[in-house]
Amino acid sequence: MKKRDHRQPAKNIRNFLRKYFLVATGAVLQGFAMGVFLFPNYIPSGGAGGFTVLLNYWFGIPFSLALWIMNASMLLFAFHFLGSRSTIGTLFGITVTSITVNLFEVSLVSPFSHIALDLLFGSIILGLGIAVLLRQGVSNGGIGVIALIIAKYKNVNPGKSLFWINGVIFLITAYVIVWEIVIQALICQWVSTTIVRWLYIVRVPRKRVLIDLIWGRD
Repeated sequence: MKKRDHRQPAKNIRNFLRKYFLVATGAVLQGFAMGVFLFPNYIPSGGAGGFTVLLNYWFGIPFSLALWIMNASMLLFAFHFLGSRSTIGTLFGITVTSITVNLFEVSLVSPFSHIALDLLFGSIILGLGIAVLLRQGVSNGGIGVIALIIAKYKNVNPGKSLFWINGVIFLITAYVIVWEIVIQALICQWVSTTIVRWLYIVRVPRKRVLIDLIWGRD
């Protein structure tokens, strides 16, 4: 008779806590980039970010609430294609992101006075946050759900899918608000999705505990 491993429940709990700590970390990074650097300049952070900017522009809906609405509406796709675990993780991530956006946009102001610096730092931090989320098998919300589905079933790097899908949405946003947005949004997507492509496939030796805690992929 096979002996029961009494260490397994404790290991499962550690893995669960580790996963959701990383999801929260990625979500906070993403929300920080949006709330401090991107949304104040009306720069869409992605496809859902583009629709978020439009909802704020048209109806005055707060960025944090509009972002949650757009992301939550995509969870039906996540549940059907990615399963309940990924859906729960995505809901947790987008909720943390929305709360973070709300906190940072009212309490912090970008230290830079030039939109180019806001764009650069916001894109880099956004890419880091999205990479952490995707490496845990959790979508960053919105169009990230579609990118994760494509990555799962077609073995296509999600960073590539994000760039092309979001590009179309940016064109719509730029047409409605101002044409310069499409240039800023595409630069943001190029920088952030390039970081996602790099970090999504990177392999870190297990002995490097601290780095693995941040970037480790199950």
